[in-house]
Amino acid sequence: MDDVLSRALALWTESLPDGDAALELFRQVYADPLVVNGVETPLTVLVERSRMLQTALAGTSRELVARVDGRDAIAFAFRIAGEHAGPLVTPIGDVAATGRRVEALAMDIFELADGLVTGVWAVADYLGLLVQTGAVTGLGVHAQD
Repeated sequence: MDDVLSRALALWTESLPDGDAALELFRQVYADPLVVNGVETPLTVLVERSRMLQTALAGTSRELVARVDGRDAIAFAFRIAGEHAGPLVTPIGDVAATGRRVEALAMDIFELADGLVTGVWAVADYLGLLVQTGAVTGLGVHAQD
């Protein structure tokens, strides 16, 4: 299980190769399609999300905060940090680069079968991230330029 988790985290924080080579790397870790938060999702969507994150955050680092292993699942909490260097896609809209150092705390549960992640339940602290970028303050949402 360590190998699956470390390979999965690397796909989100280390540079991906161009073209279909990135999709092939994801297929070594994740089933295709994959069930994400109860919704069947083509693996190409995860590749696109990873590319967005890697564009949004430069000098990305990750820290595994907690982990619980089950027979067919891994639950874990982690931090991802980096310089906000590109557009960040969030539930309230895109946030233009600020150059600020930001970090996000997230928790995932990986469902496993035959050595692959077949399902993911994921939550992330978008509010904390939005506050760090200045897109959201105690007074509300700031308009983007």
